[in-house]
Amino acid sequence: MLIVENDIIVEINNWLKNQKYSKVFILIDENTNTYCLPILGLKKDSILIEIESGEVNKNLSTCQYIWNKLLQNNADRNALLINLGGGVICDMGGFCASTYKRGIDFINIPTTLLAQVDASIGSKTGIDFANKKNMIGLFSESKATFIDSIFLNTLPQRELLSGFAEVLKHGLIADKKYFRKAIDSYLKDSIHWNKIIDKSIQIKANIVAQDPLENGLRKILNFGHTIGHALESYSLLKHKKPLLHGEAVILGIIGELFLSKKRKLISQETLSEVVSMLKTIYTFDKLEKFDFEELINFMLNDKKNDNEKIQCILLKEIGLATYGQSFSEKEITDALLFINQNTQNA
Repeated sequence: MLIVENDIIVEINNWLKNQKYSKVFILIDENTNTYCLPILGLKKDSILIEIESGEVNKNLSTCQYIWNKLLQNNADRNALLINLGGGVICDMGGFCASTYKRGIDFINIPTTLLAQVDASIGSKTGIDFANKKNMIGLFSESKATFIDSIFLNTLPQRELLSGFAEVLKHGLIADKKYFRKAIDSYLKDSIHWNKIIDKSIQIKANIVAQDPLENGLRKILNFGHTIGHALESYSLLKHKKPLLHGEAVILGIIGELFLSKKRKLISQETLSEVVSMLKTIYTFDKLEKFDFEELINFMLNDKKNDNEKIQCILLKEIGLATYGQSFSEKEITDALLFINQNTQNA
């Protein structure tokens, strides 16, 4: 893992000089091809594999396209795949590299805030299947990860806020001071992105180091994601303007904060305070409607469930999360109603 402070072109090329790869492939989408590849400045003999952007394309069909491109260009087991992009590129590129010919090396160069603080860390790779998030995948470590906040300059505000949701999640589950400081600095337009990225990486890496295969503590990184993934999956299928991952996670956090209050882990004051703080940054006044029954069906198929019961991560206080909590469909419905109540006039 390397957070680049100076020149990413120099850092990447110096790293590659010390390797002996037979061929270098770069996985991109139309956006990273236009805005990020010129920043990277890699040698012209790299082979580009371009896919269409968006979560909707994070599937087996796109994987087949990537594998075919590797085959057509005679990629052997000593080839390298560079994943240049956001969470979709990092997740799917890592999965394709790890399964092609039983595994070739890959490195991540995350270009979105979401990927820099979340998707490129922790060895998870995977794709969506049967309209369910990340249902097929494996744990596989990148050979290296290069993070440079320069890429954030290429992002529209909506994408930046989507990634910021994961930053706030890290504060909520592990560091109260960090949560408050992140919101305050964002509202004052005084964020130092390298410091934010570094702190979020420290939080996630510390949790992952204690529980690499998500058997216990690492589950707290899913705060907001049980409800959030259901909202995201439904929105991709049904909405004209689907929710981005971070937008769905913020809604999921609001719902799981409500469940934390229902289980008497946090007070009404804490619930109101955190929801109010989130709403100073995120607005959902044009949020399209959801079918609660379908959302619950998505949650019942969530890979995080245990004994066919819906599992959510809860807060005991700001900066301290707990896992292993199961919920009835009625409780989930109440949480979805609470989300509606707090977003209709956001």
